[in-house]
Parts: sequence; structure tokens; C-alpha cells
Amino acid sequence: MSQKGNENAVEGRNAVIEAIRAGKSLDRLYVQDGLKDGPIQTILREAKKQDCRLSFVTKERLNQMSETGHHQGVIAFLASDSYATVEEILKRAADRGEAPFLFLLDGIEDPYNLGAIIRTANQAGAHGVIIGKNRAVGLTASVARSSAGALHYTPVAKVTNLSRTMEELKKAGIWFVCADMGGETMYRLNLTGAIGLVIGSEGKGVSELVKKHCDLVASIPMYGEIDSLNASVAAGVLAYEVVRQRLQKSSR
Repeated sequence: MSQKGNENAVEGRNAVIEAIRAGKSLDRLYVQDGLKDGPIQTILREAKKQDCRLSFVTKERLNQMSETGHHQGVIAFLASDSYATVEEILKRAADRGEAPFLFLLDGIEDPYNLGAIIRTANQAGAHGVIIGKNRAVGLTASVARSSAGALHYTPVAKVTNLSRTMEELKKAGIWFVCADMGGETMYRLNLTGAIGLVIGSEGKGVSELVKKHCDLVASIPMYGEIDSLNASVAAGVLAYEVVRQRLQKSSR
């Protein structure tokens, strides 16, 4: 039975070890029969502690199950607690005594873009990522792998209606800035304080409905012959402008 597309799947030795280190519970573990190297032994020891269901299978079986094509002899399925709530993300900011810094993703369909954005959110100190339920990729094995382990440390919430969630978050004092070519140059905007960074889909950008709920529209200066950046690259550029302005404000 194929389990491709399972949102609780984690593939690859490093990805599974990072999930364990982050305190994630393993529901089921598949290991290639005959492998006995150090990382595999580490994974097996932790699996034994958690008393998860363990199966030794052939490489061909893992190939059939694998979504990424890079399982490295191990595929784990986490207990069904992958998604956080928006409230948990806000509490994370409060517990740190920091103004909320959120990523909101509108229609990101490429798992590698989503994974890369989660990785950037982690490194930029964001408190969490919010994704829409419809027309968007979920937390698949490819996302986990491309996040380089960041998925296990950065909470991700899935919401039914992104615009409605933004309205609720505005009541909590959060301002929203979306990335769009027609906006004000990002260096001229005040991106300090409680802020939500809204990134649109790879081809269409931020939808008009979501854009209407944004307080600011930021553009990234571009001087090349093409007129757009990859979604994850745009997220990184804008995120680190937020970081720069926060650092500058705190040093005054």
C-alpha cells in the first residue's frame, strides 16, 4: 500500500534524527533491512524508547513508498500532531517576550518552496508559518526534507480561510505586508513591530482577496531582465529586511 503524500511522513536519516531531537513522536518506522551504520542505530534506539511500530523492509519497498526519492534507507511516520494552531504560534511570541513575526503563505503549491520558506522562517526568528487549506501543499515528506529539519522547530498552522485569519490577527495588533511588484520599495517601509509577511504563489502571487487585507505592499528592487523572484527567495529577501529593521530598532 503506497503512503505517498502522507503529511506525517519524514524521509532520510538526518530528517528523521532531527524530528526525534525536536521531540516528535514516531508512529511507525520503516528501515531498509541490513543497514547497521551509526545514524540508523541512533534512529533504532530512539524508536525502541518510543515503542513505535518498526518494520524492516527491502529497498524496493522503500522506493515505492518514497515521495522524495532520497529516503536513505529510512522512512518514518510521525504521530498526527504536525500542525500547530494560530494561538500556539502567538503564545510562542508572547513566551519569548517578542512582537509576533509570522509568515502567511497564499497558495504555495511547490513542496520545495514551502520547505525552503519554513527554513528561512526558522533562521529569521519568525514565530510560525500559516498556510491556507485549499490550493496549497501541506506538510509532506518533500517539505520536511527541503526544510532541512526546520519543520520540526517552526510551528505551521493550517487555516481554512486566510483572509478571515488575517482579520482576527489584526485584532491582536498585527500588521500585514505582502510582496508584490507594484508596491512601495521595501526599504522605505516600516517593518518593525508585530508583523505578518504574506507571500503569494509561484505563478500568480498574492491573490486580490488576500491583498485587500494587507496593510502594506512591498516590492523588492530588481535590476535584471526577468521580472520576478522565486517565492522562497522573495520570502527570504523580505524576511531579512524585517530582521534588519528589528535589529536596528533594538540597537537604538
